[in-house]
Amino acid sequence: MKRAQRKPSKSDTDGFGNAPVGNRNSESVSTSNVVVSHAAHGAAAPSLNSLGPPPPVTGGAAAVAVEALLMFRDVPVSERQHLFLKKCQVCCFQFDFSDTLKMVKEKEIKRLNLVELVDFVQSGSGKLTESNQEEMIRMISVNIFRCLPPSSHEHTGSENNEAEEEEPYLDPSWSHLQLVYELLLRYVVSSDTDAKVAKRFINHSFVLKLLDMFDSEDPREREYLKTILHRIYGKFMVHRPFIRKAINNIFYRFIYETQRHNGVGELLEILGSIINGFALPLKEEHKLFLMRALIPLHKPKSIAMYHQQLSYCIIQFVEKDNKLADTVIRGLLKYWPITNCQKETLFLGELEEVLEATQATEFQRCMVPFFRQIARCLNSPHFQTAERALFLWNNEHIVSLIAQNRNVILPLVFEALENNIQSHWNQAVHGLTANVRKMFQEMDAKLFEECQKQYAEKRAHVDEAAKKRELTWQKLVDAAAAAAPHHIR
Repeated sequence: MKRAQRKPSKSDTDGFGNAPVGNRNSESVSTSNVVVSHAAHGAAAPSLNSLGPPPPVTGGAAAVAVEALLMFRDVPVSERQHLFLKKCQVCCFQFDFSDTLKMVKEKEIKRLNLVELVDFVQSGSGKLTESNQEEMIRMISVNIFRCLPPSSHEHTGSENNEAEEEEPYLDPSWSHLQLVYELLLRYVVSSDTDAKVAKRFINHSFVLKLLDMFDSEDPREREYLKTILHRIYGKFMVHRPFIRKAINNIFYRFIYETQRHNGVGELLEILGSIINGFALPLKEEHKLFLMRALIPLHKPKSIAMYHQQLSYCIIQFVEKDNKLADTVIRGLLKYWPITNCQKETLFLGELEEVLEATQATEFQRCMVPFFRQIARCLNSPHFQTAERALFLWNNEHIVSLIAQNRNVILPLVFEALENNIQSHWNQAVHGLTANVRKMFQEMDAKLFEECQKQYAEKRAHVDEAAKKRELTWQKLVDAAAAAAPHHIR
């Protein structure tokens, strides 16, 4: 039912007029944007004196509550704090955006007040009192912490990778939401904001609710959330362990329960920056995070949506501590896809990056299971998987590791190379295989001849066993024919 509600006509969609995600200039939000209603977005936020959600604001109530206020520049400096409080109270009211022609004046009043609040905080015109900071955070909470609309898969049963092909959902109230997020961002990054005071308002409960919003389908909202949470992590050191633990819990639920979440990529981007700042030697807590959360994130089907960010986090760990390379490689082998060729290609690309940061000692620990898997990939009927596996021999560092351990590696992959030469259908794979085969031959001719001899003997045994089977079956057929009654013959 969601699709029916959120699909506007062409005349509607042409009027969105919102500022792009990267442009955080609050003045750029158009007031003429045409929006589409969604059931869950129709619910208004709590009024100023009540935490319970009232029905959407009607014309009469809003006209009284949402009044036009003076601009900050039009009042004396001594009265600006009081005016700031009144503007926050006005902005606590929310509207139903299902009808763009309804309550246009009140919506514009709120928008202009939000623009004024953003400018006031950004310009540093005056340090906010504690009571004003509390009221502002309360207003922000009323606006952004809301029930998100159901995802498309909940109505259609489609998977996340199908949802990727659809146009992203755009929140109809974004003209107001963007300014509220901008206000929160400016407050967090402001040099006038004292973390010791602000932590009373931006507390654990606030952070948890902020993390809940990462499941929004609107990419513009997730982009703001990513920037804000990263800034909170940087400014409020007291919240850092809590934020890491809360993100962990989101990942656990995603991996082991739902396998659906819109904000995994953004959360991993934040973590990539956090991991980059980890001090050495790495704490045990951080290593456990790698093993229990990051490596299992390779399991879900929708990995393609966040693999780039996940791969970056993994590489950061290996570069900081080379000894983790064995853990990472074995972890990837544990979650290796059986039937999904696209995932196999992603895994191979990630493994190449991990191997670039791997030292010889760590490589020797995992090279046997690793090259057994590579041999299977070489013979993959999907040409992209076979091709990606063969590309490993284009990397100088990996070739040097292979050369040092050729006595172990060549026997593991020799049969796969020979099978490709003899029977792979793809010409590009055939050519790359010939190059790798030649490389091994030049690397150690004697070893290559030994492997060739062993392969020939194995093939001879296989052919002999096949002939014996065929003779046995023929004897059974002849015996059955001889034993059958004459009329059946």
